[in-house]
Amino acid sequence: MKNLETIQTWLAAQRGRMIDLQKKLAACQALAPESGGDGEFEKCLLLEKELAALGLPAGERFDAPDSRVSAGFRPNLVVTIPGRRSEAVWIMTHLDVVPPGDLSKWDSNPWTVVEKDGKLFGRGVEDNQQGLVSSVFAALAFVENGIVPDYTIKLLFVADEEVGSTYGIRFLLEHHRLFGAEDLILIPDGGDPAGDAMEIAEKNILWLRITTRGVQTHASRPDQGVNAHLAGCALALELNALEQHFNARDTLFEPDRSTIQPTRKEANVPNVNTIPGEDVFYLDCRILPRYSLADVLDEISRTAKRIEERYRVSISWRIDQQIESKATPKDAPVVLALARAIELVYGATARPIGVGGGTVAAELRNNGYNAVVWSRMDETAHQPNEYCVLDYLCGDAAVMAALMLGEASE
Repeated sequence: MKNLETIQTWLAAQRGRMIDLQKKLAACQALAPESGGDGEFEKCLLLEKELAALGLPAGERFDAPDSRVSAGFRPNLVVTIPGRRSEAVWIMTHLDVVPPGDLSKWDSNPWTVVEKDGKLFGRGVEDNQQGLVSSVFAALAFVENGIVPDYTIKLLFVADEEVGSTYGIRFLLEHHRLFGAEDLILIPDGGDPAGDAMEIAEKNILWLRITTRGVQTHASRPDQGVNAHLAGCALALELNALEQHFNARDTLFEPDRSTIQPTRKEANVPNVNTIPGEDVFYLDCRILPRYSLADVLDEISRTAKRIEERYRVSISWRIDQQIESKATPKDAPVVLALARAIELVYGATARPIGVGGGTVAAELRNNGYNAVVWSRMDETAHQPNEYCVLDYLCGDAAVMAALMLGEASE
């Protein structure tokens, strides 16, 4: 416990340096090409310079080729601090941020960090610079205090998390062998204000663009046409009713059930007095992991065939997203070790949870690596006036340090 107490005392005195790093990172706009930006290279260079100035060892870069950005690649950086064991604690954060959106909704310049009421305001300060800065200072605590961690420390800063991870964790998993089977992997990119929620699972995700085709005609003569919109509405209702077919419950998730929801609707005809011959809507499915998406698609096919026969239409669809994710077991070493670290620092009893949204943890889990998504945050990511709570910034660093200390922190 003495090492952890030393580190916590040291971290409490680092608030000014943490704020300084947050300000520098936020001023460097790391936006993906899809968001009108030029990638993360300049931000990565800045980070490498700041890490060197702090006294951390030089990192190793794994650049993913991308001709759309001026650098020609998207950077992924790994910084290593050797521990007593070859097994590593990985803290994975991302360099990219999302655009600020409507600037009129911000109380300040989103790229200039403002400190107020114990919080830092600015784009990216929570998503994901809170976790990034916390991980940097957790690692730095060992270097500056001459403490050798139990686990080898691996800080991983990835590109492209906000727009699909093709040039980030997916690239690394496909082209490099970085992780060991016994490593502990923490992704500090989601959580709640209590700091006790550890995300270990996510629902399977299926997005469909569904097209119903009939025969266009004048609205006064429905007998001469086939109303694609009417059939599409009937299909949407029946697909939504499939929630009663996939009706299992799992209290790990909130809501604790599978959801199959019609969402976006495309325009069909521009005028009121025409029956449309084509209609398009979208379906968002969030399915409990116990069900396969193949089974869901089979039920959707059977439902669509019934609607085709009933309304004399043809139905087709395009899969826009299809993600199945394995879960990290509740008794996995990373879950148990993180729970101990949270209790040591925050005095909270950690609870495993599942989420309905997709995270980069799915990429790791599907490749055989247990990962946990955790942080203490107010969840202001992607919102105007995004903020990071300074107490969480320091507290999360202490939790990470306790995880790195391993048995030495008990």
